[in-house]
Amino acid sequence: MNSRNISIGVVLLIVIFLMGGSFQSAQQNRFNMSYIYFGSPSNYVNQVNKTRGSLHTVSPNYFDVSKEGELIITWKLQESFISEMHKRGIKVVPFLANHWDRTAGINGLLNRDQIARDIASAIKQYNLDGVNVDIEGIGHEYRDAHTDLIRLLRKYIPKDKVVSVSVAANPNGWKTGWHGFYNYKALAGHSDYLMIMAYDESWESTDSPIGPVASIGFSERSIEYALNQGVQKEKIVHGIPFYGRIWKLDGPTLENRMITGKGLSITNVTPLMKEFNGHTYFDENKQAPYTTFQIPKGKYTFIGSTKLTEGRYQIWYENERSIKAKLRLTNRYDIKGTGSWALLHETPDVWDYYSLWLNGRYFVDVPLGNWAEGSIYFVSVKGWMNGTTNTTFLPNKNLTRAQSAVILIRALGYGGQVPVSYHFKDTIGHWAQNEIELAKELGFLNGVSPERFAPNEPLTREQLATILYNIFQFEYSDPESSPFTDVAINHWSYQPVTAIYQKGYLSGYEDGTFRPKAPSTRAQMAALLERMAIEFEDRKSNL
Repeated sequence: MNSRNISIGVVLLIVIFLMGGSFQSAQQNRFNMSYIYFGSPSNYVNQVNKTRGSLHTVSPNYFDVSKEGELIITWKLQESFISEMHKRGIKVVPFLANHWDRTAGINGLLNRDQIARDIASAIKQYNLDGVNVDIEGIGHEYRDAHTDLIRLLRKYIPKDKVVSVSVAANPNGWKTGWHGFYNYKALAGHSDYLMIMAYDESWESTDSPIGPVASIGFSERSIEYALNQGVQKEKIVHGIPFYGRIWKLDGPTLENRMITGKGLSITNVTPLMKEFNGHTYFDENKQAPYTTFQIPKGKYTFIGSTKLTEGRYQIWYENERSIKAKLRLTNRYDIKGTGSWALLHETPDVWDYYSLWLNGRYFVDVPLGNWAEGSIYFVSVKGWMNGTTNTTFLPNKNLTRAQSAVILIRALGYGGQVPVSYHFKDTIGHWAQNEIELAKELGFLNGVSPERFAPNEPLTREQLATILYNIFQFEYSDPESSPFTDVAINHWSYQPVTAIYQKGYLSGYEDGTFRPKAPSTRAQMAALLERMAIEFEDRKSNL
């Protein structure tokens, strides 16, 4: 697997989530594997522990190819680890790597019959569950030899063992170079699955664009390429990166080193942001986060052994929202599952939601078939509404006035902005203070008095209608009588309620009432936002 210059971050303990019903933590429907490359073998069990039962297969680096093209059993192999994984029902499928050494890769292919026999022998000797072939950096001239290596492995390795292949993502259909090295259809014919390395859309080079390791478009086109090549969907595993890349935007460091897409663990991002007061953004089109920060004169820090000196930096990386967007693709294309590069690089929260989203269960308290399930999924992916935790949404909980302010600021594209002044005394120190004050400043909402907002009180239906009317200024035709028996023509919210009702976004109840004082729930807000999505997008585009 491509491990070029990825720095190792500190992994913290992850809190396990408990789930009921038929959806169980240790046995998911969709396949999930991850590579183990970083850290000491004595820590491998701990790395797996942190995934909290989310993995079916682990792929440690037990097999290398020497420059002479011979199999090397690496020092990392520990039979105690293999035994422990088997006790947990986890398969150990080590990866065979040339680590981008072209000479080793070519010689290994020329010696493919012997290397295939040796791998089969090692699998039997160490009670392994198969092999993942990860030969990279070789040109298309060796395409057929690579395919034949996989054929030989399938021939020599028992059928109940796994033969899988790591393949370069090929979203643009390249036929030459190292992308052309992988004959997707033929490889799938000899293997159990292809692990698409859907990352390195950017790479470490002055030639690399500054951008995400894997945008959503790059990821999706990579899956589509495999399908278009005739690979069965049941043999496609979508690789997800647990790393990002950093660029120095204003020339080399004081030590004359160019920082042009250096890989770094996503665990490194937050500490850098906190240390240097960085700013975080989310590219909606790419579905990828990035951050910018400046190291002041006389200051420096390290990423692994790389010294970052004064200057401007930008990091593109992965976070909860971008990973969730990628996990959606598994269900959209109904493929086998996902893989990831690599353990020890993920942030602790990843395993809180990973299995849920991989299997189309976005929150544990939103049952499959729930009337608002689609809307909750929609607003979560858009980033307009978050769960109350990584795994819960509380759909039936009343929406607070503070939550509504935050949601609307996000949906309208004002996230990250700060108000010019502050008015409400009861929001000082509140988690949503900036969004509340900004929403007031923009004329979207008002307090219950000039100095009081009541942030934790429920947002009523008529208050919600009024906020939406303030934002969109919908025209309406004044009927001869109120459309609702409990909203009089002279009532303060009559005009906004009628306007929103006539647009078809808020309706009344079967008994002819609107129930203006009734609270709005989080599920109702999600459904409303989905119905009004085009209004929000149009309003945002005109900012």
